[in-house]
Amino acid sequence: MKAKKILLATLLALLTGGASMGQENREEARDRIKRGNERYARAEYEAAIEEYRRVPRGAGDAYAQSLYNVGVCYYELGRTEEAIVMYRSAAAAHAGRYPKALYALGVALEDLGQLPEAEAAYQRAIDTSGGGHAPAHFKLGVLVARAGDYEAAVALFRKAIARSEEHFPNSHNNLGVMLARTGRLAEAAREFEVALRQTDGASDEATHNLKLCHSLLAGKTGTRLASMKMVEATAALNK
Repeated sequence: MKAKKILLATLLALLTGGASMGQENREEARDRIKRGNERYARAEYEAAIEEYRRVPRGAGDAYAQSLYNVGVCYYELGRTEEAIVMYRSAAAAHAGRYPKALYALGVALEDLGQLPEAEAAYQRAIDTSGGGHAPAHFKLGVLVARAGDYEAAVALFRKAIARSEEHFPNSHNNLGVMLARTGRLAEAAREFEVALRQTDGASDEATHNLKLCHSLLAGKTGTRLASMKMVEATAALNK
C-alpha cells in the first residue's frame, strides 16, 4: 500500500509539473509573438523572425502560429520558397487544419507559377474552414477564370461574396467580368455598380468595366469585351 501511495504521489508531481511547464510555455509563446508582432509592424522582419523562432515547440497552437508568422516575414522579404516551407510546417503543426496558413501557401505557390499546387492549397483552406474562407474562393475564381472556365468562376466569385464578412468589391468586379463574358451584360453592370458603391467610386477597374458594359448594352461598335479588367489581388496576408 505504501509503495502505491509513493507511486501515486510521484505521478501527481509529474503531472503537476507538466501542467506548470505548459503554462510557462504558453506565457512565453504569447510574449514572443507579441514582440515579434511589434517588430513586424515596424517592418523589422528579420528581428521579428528571431522572436517568432523562440516560441517553444511545446506551446501548442501558438507554435503553429509562430511558424506561420515566420512564413509571412519571409514572404515580405521576397524569400517565397522559404515562406512555403514555413506555411507547410505551420499547417502540419496544426494537424493539417490551418486555413490561414493553407491560403498563404496558395498565394506563395501561385507567385512561383505552381498553379495546380496553389489551387489544391486554396481548396484545402476552404475545406478546413468548413466551406468558408472567402479569399480562397476568390483566388480559385481567378485561377479558373484565367483557364477560361467562366461559369465556374461565376460560382466561385458568388461564393466569395456570400462568405465574406465585409464588403468584397474586387469579387463583385470580377463577377461582373465573368457575367459579361457569358453574355449577361445587365447583371454584369449591376455588379460593377456594387463594386463602385463599396469603394466610394474609387475602383478604376469597375469604372472602366461599367463604362464598357454600358457601351455594349447600347450596341456601340468598336467596343471590345476582352478589354474588361479583372482584379487578381485580395486580402493581404496577416500575421
